[in-house]
Amino acid sequence: SPMAERMGLERDLALVEMTGARYHADQITAAAALPALRRAKEAGLDVTAGISIHHLTLNEFDVGDYRTFFKVKPPLRAEDDRMAMVEAVGSGLIDIISSMHTPQDEESKRLPYEVAASGAVALETLLPAALRLYHSGQLTLPQLFRAMALNPAHRLGLPAGRLSAGAPADLVLFDPDAPFVMDRATLRSKSKNTPFDGMRMEGRVALTIVAGRIVHDRSAR
Repeated sequence: SPMAERMGLERDLALVEMTGARYHADQITAAAALPALRRAKEAGLDVTAGISIHHLTLNEFDVGDYRTFFKVKPPLRAEDDRMAMVEAVGSGLIDIISSMHTPQDEESKRLPYEVAASGAVALETLLPAALRLYHSGQLTLPQLFRAMALNPAHRLGLPAGRLSAGAPADLVLFDPDAPFVMDRATLRSKSKNTPFDGMRMEGRVALTIVAGRIVHDRSAR
């Protein structure tokens, strides 16, 4: 619950204050947890926080009639919580957006909601899902890529996630306006458990370069 998330974060941050440890909360999803995170950062603690793309772009009403492709951990929150998370990413209070890519086999998902496995695939949908926030005017492209590339690399001490001389040539060329309808059958992941199935989305990756080598070229498909 949002209250449990807040209490858990406050406990962890108290330990960080006592020990001086570096700390990253991989999923902040409830508005109730944000004041504690803000206080910790203002106190100078070495703390960062993240959120999944699903909690940033979906809310509890998307679950509808207990559709298990929307069952994730923590559960999807209220719209007020989602909007608070978007604002927190925009301000930099939440540092990182992650895919939280969690493949599940079909049999584990096609069960009653209470016993179905949690999680969703997200590697191939991370960009178009994030661009929903750009197209709606809620976040800018620099804000998105700060949270999706620069900040994660900085937190892990990696020279990646930036366009600068000497940095690894890990690049993505994409069209932010390319429209398409998500069809989970076309996902390259062995698992197809995406909550975005059937949704109209915008944003297609045209070219992916890793360490200066082209590893994906959409035009060659």
